[in-house]
Amino acid sequence: MPVNTRSKSNADKKTAEPIDSPTPTRRTGVPKFRSKVTELDEKLDKEVVYEFGGPMGALGMMVGFPALMYYFWVCLEYHQGKLITPNAWDMDGITSFLRNDIWGAIKKGALPTWTAFAIYGGYVLLSFVLAYTMPGPEIEGLPIPSLKGKRLKYLCNGLSSWYAVLALAGALQYSGLFNLATIVDHFGSIMTVAIIWGFTMSTAVYVISTVKNTNHRMSGNFFYDYFMGACLNPRIAHVDLKMWAEIRVPWPVLFFLSLSCLVKQYQMSGTVSAPVCFMVLAHFLYSNACQKGEECIPTSWDIFYEKDGFMLIFWNMAGVPFTYCYASLYLLKTQVATGQAITHSLPYTIFLYTLLLTGYYVFDTGNSQKNRFRMEQNGSFMTRNAFPQLPWGHIKNPTYIKTKHGNLLLTSGWFGIARKPHYTADLMMSVSWGLITGFGSFLPYFYFCFFVIVLTHRVSRDMERCAKKYGDDWKEYTRRVPYVFIPYVF
Repeated sequence: MPVNTRSKSNADKKTAEPIDSPTPTRRTGVPKFRSKVTELDEKLDKEVVYEFGGPMGALGMMVGFPALMYYFWVCLEYHQGKLITPNAWDMDGITSFLRNDIWGAIKKGALPTWTAFAIYGGYVLLSFVLAYTMPGPEIEGLPIPSLKGKRLKYLCNGLSSWYAVLALAGALQYSGLFNLATIVDHFGSIMTVAIIWGFTMSTAVYVISTVKNTNHRMSGNFFYDYFMGACLNPRIAHVDLKMWAEIRVPWPVLFFLSLSCLVKQYQMSGTVSAPVCFMVLAHFLYSNACQKGEECIPTSWDIFYEKDGFMLIFWNMAGVPFTYCYASLYLLKTQVATGQAITHSLPYTIFLYTLLLTGYYVFDTGNSQKNRFRMEQNGSFMTRNAFPQLPWGHIKNPTYIKTKHGNLLLTSGWFGIARKPHYTADLMMSVSWGLITGFGSFLPYFYFCFFVIVLTHRVSRDMERCAKKYGDDWKEYTRRVPYVFIPYVF
């Protein structure tokens, strides 16, 4: 069976329909079939297409991302989010800027410490142990062309692990054994440890894959292959490292960084502000969504197709938590510097909370509709009572286009309105993260600007690949669903 459980739970219910039914089931209206790997699948899976500017672009990002993270941290930590520049744009001015303003600040507040290693390394180790041991449903992924159609199994215990981590954090804070404000106090050092770990894990996965001869879809250029990854599904026992790194580390770390800002604010002033509470809510919702819907991840593009290289590993281990938190950090550092918390009028605050929650609703239900539709075809569909279960998260008797390839293209729910509604929702949430801080700095808007670039790239890549794969069926799909992000706009 494609759905098993390591531990039985009333919250996880399995469907019992046969997985090879050629017609829509009475319960869901979606055909279930074991899709086979075709020659076209194998061809597309082996095809090497240079992205991100090819080898030079990949090398630039591997150097530029960490440098940008340090630069933004210096601006937030010591300059209230102001983007600093050299006093003079000559060799002496630039050298002095890099040596004194950047490297001097790093030496002062971002060198790795044992405390930082204990906090970050302790959580990474704990999250892996929980991924290995905690109960949860076991889900089959999609057939992998490079493995001759084999379907890997994924133990989806993120929800139980998430609740365990929340309980442990609460107990440590309440007992006084660990003050959560310590996290933001050591932000620079912890970020450095995360950067070191991002490079270390990327290198280890690349080297081990090469030694074990499990490399896949290699371009022949070291820098590009290191960036994109060498192997598809690295594992330690039953723990899939790619899914673990994508779900278990970045989003909980991001949440605890924001929670640390809230605890620090309360300890400084005896109160918490609505904007800081907003960011804690925003990051809780995002992290919780990843854990409660983890069973949908095995059929996603990242797991099925993307290789596990620097791009995914570094960004999940360091980039996501330590750049997506800029709004929370800016709110706290501004209050530390000025003595006044950033606040807004009640109507503006209500508007932003409404924007956040509306975006989250579309994000949660959109991803749920898409992935549960895939799971129904895959025979791995299951229902869970994880909080929150939102209305319209599952479409019964959906409309779709059955392609000559055999796949189904969903044309119901949010996906009958736009092709990428979950991307639109992501952008709604990300812009709200910036707006809650006001307009005093660009840095809280970095996440939104970065996401616009990333999602635009993903859309163009997806459209090109789908056009190759589905041909005339894709043309019919784009006729039925003509808009990408916003109906009647784009």
